[in-house]
Amino acid sequence: MTTIEGKPNVFGGLVIESAALNYDYGDFGPILAENIPLWKDQGIKVVWLELRRDQARLISCCTEAGFVFHHAREDIIQMTLTLVPGSTIPPYATHYVGAGGVVIDKAGQLLVVSERYRAAGGRRLKLPGGALQEGEGLAEAVIREVKEETGIDTRFEYVACLRHWQGYRYGKSDIYFVCRLSPLSAEIHMDPNELAECLWMPLDEFLSDPEVHEFNKSIVRTASGPLRGLESRPLAEYPHEMLFLPEGT
Repeated sequence: MTTIEGKPNVFGGLVIESAALNYDYGDFGPILAENIPLWKDQGIKVVWLELRRDQARLISCCTEAGFVFHHAREDIIQMTLTLVPGSTIPPYATHYVGAGGVVIDKAGQLLVVSERYRAAGGRRLKLPGGALQEGEGLAEAVIREVKEETGIDTRFEYVACLRHWQGYRYGKSDIYFVCRLSPLSAEIHMDPNELAECLWMPLDEFLSDPEVHEFNKSIVRTASGPLRGLESRPLAEYPHEMLFLPEGT
């Protein structure tokens, strides 16, 4: 019997990485069928099986054995097989996370942009920002997004507010953090591929502009008000995490 090598996880599952699945298509189905009763005898609750793009020919063998799709990336597909009914399988990527920057200079001017590609007509000024990249922190992301779109260097100050939007792209939720940033430079270098316009605009003019969406007005009022939001605090024992707390706590 050919044993498929895997690693147990703390939840009673078995994780099989793509490197352990270098089988020919004609051999893999019978080998998989032999291993499933063995995994059941071992008390495995869920089998997690990963396939590379060049192993896609093996997918039909997995589905015939009872595996279902969990998620896919550009180069990897993850499948699962539940061996103990009722076992919990956490969902994948239920939310998008983004961040926008409220950047106000000492003269009271707000950094605003207008996207090149937008559904609605008109100027539609808004804040610079975008989606977090994989493995990226919130403060790091909003500074990067502002820099990429506008060319302005900034310093993170605090999280002013957030928006939770249900029913976003592909039916997922979207969590968008609005962060107050301090400008470290003033000269704009706009990204012409993404933006149609970028400028420093008097704060009062932005808040009174009839074409500016009320959502953008409300978060700018919050971020420019006297109350500070949540400041970032590093955690020494968890170097890859950042805690956001009210000032002075």
